[in-house]
Formats: sequence, C-alpha cells, structure tokens
Amino acid sequence: MPLTPTDEIARRARAAGTGVGAFNVLQLEHAQAIVAGAESADRPVVLQISENTVRYHGALEPVALASLAVARAAKVPVAVHLDHAENPDLVREAVGLGLGSVMFDASKLPYDENVAATREVVEECHRHGVWVEAELGEVGGKGGAHTPGVRTDPEEARAFVDATGVDALAVAVGSSHQMLTRDAVLDFDLITRLRAAVDVPLVLHGSSGVPNADLALAVTSGMTKVNVSTHLNKAFTRAVRDHLADHPEAVDPRRYLAPARAAVAREVAHLLTVLAPA
Repeated sequence: MPLTPTDEIARRARAAGTGVGAFNVLQLEHAQAIVAGAESADRPVVLQISENTVRYHGALEPVALASLAVARAAKVPVAVHLDHAENPDLVREAVGLGLGSVMFDASKLPYDENVAATREVVEECHRHGVWVEAELGEVGGKGGAHTPGVRTDPEEARAFVDATGVDALAVAVGSSHQMLTRDAVLDFDLITRLRAAVDVPLVLHGSSGVPNADLALAVTSGMTKVNVSTHLNKAFTRAVRDHLADHPEAVDPRRYLAPARAAVAREVAHLLTVLAPA
C-alpha cells in the first residue's frame, strides 16, 4: 500500500468524529510493532520520529527510511511524521526524504518569534505538499519552556493558526510528556472551546499519562491526533525485563526484542480501538 498522507488520515478521522493514533518510533522494532498493531485493529496510524530519536541514531535518514519501508508494506493506511523538530534544517531533510508531515516546535520562542519561524516553515513545506503541525501553549514535561500547568488560550490559538497557516495545532490542556503514571487531568471544556476556535485538527501530546476513558473523551471533545510514546516504551521495557528474568542466560537480542515488539503491538491495537471505536 502506498504511503497515506497524515492530512488525509486526520481529515477522515475528523469527519468521522474519531481520533488518530500517532506513535513514536525509537528503532525498527517500534515501527514494526506499531504497524502490526494497526493491522490487527484495522485502523490507520501515524509513525512519528522525534528530533530526540534522530539525535540517538546520529541521523534522520536511517530511521526515516526504515519507517517509510515499513509503512509502505503495511496493509492499512500509514503516515510517517517528523515529531517535535526545533531545527528547520531537520524539517527540510525530512521533506527531502519523503515524510509527508512534520511537527515544527518553536514554542520556546516568544509568541511573535514563534509565529514568524512557524510561518516560514509552513510556507516552505506547503510548496512541497507537506502538512505542518505546530505548538502553542507549551505542553509540559520537558523542562524549560515546557512548564506544567500552562494552558492554551483559544483566542490566541485562533490568531496563531491564522497568522501561520499551520495544518494542525498541538495544544496544552493538562497532559504532560514522559509521564509514567496515567493520572493526567485534562480540561475537556478547554478542548471544546479550542475546537470551536480553530478550524484545523487539534493534537494531544503527552497522551501516555491520560487514562483510556479520558483519551476517548478527549476525542469526542475535539481532539483528532493523539500522540503516545512513553506508554509504549513502558510495555517494551517490561517485556524485555520479563524475558531476561525468565531466561537469564539469553544473549541473542532477537530473543528478548521479539516479545517486546509483540507487547507494543498489543498496546497499539488496543489504543487505536479506544481512539476510534468500531
């Protein structure tokens, strides 16, 4: 199956009132697991590659080309997306490699500088037919500008979308990155007001800390794209630990990566049905 653009997946989900699962790829096993989970659930999915993952691999190209290959071989619609890129050069590289969407994060900048930098990236990406997500109101959990407790103002969101031309907007509504517990408290009234204020898909970052029932409610309140990473990493690591505890003599990484990959696939399948019930 050819790659499916993120905008097409998001547009269909928004029209249907469902959510899109966007899951972070750390290595090849993650990409394989995410697609396997999507195929099991018979749902579209977005593979995301963050700037942190690019830094881990030393370059975007190896992990991007591997993800694109896995996506093209999938039996369901799969998009490949650059997540949380702060460097415009990395955005340009992603576009050149064939990624159909990017998330450009200039939220650490003052508002006017965020607008200017984001608008420049949007204009360049749109010339290549690439969909752009941006961030306003700093999602918590990453230190610095990402301060827990920040909330996105609906009127500022409307102005930001109008000024930049972004195709999707990541908003701060109570979730936080890298949460190990699922007890984040979302502001559903704010999600509803943001949905009414802007005419582009809303994106929930830090979704690993949100309980399943609240993820579903976030979608019905107005969220479209739901990003998950830490929750899958917990499942992956738990499966590795369990295998090594049961097989302390194991030395072949394939022996413990295979059950970890299967564990992530199960979590992805379940979360996709939470976000987009049959």
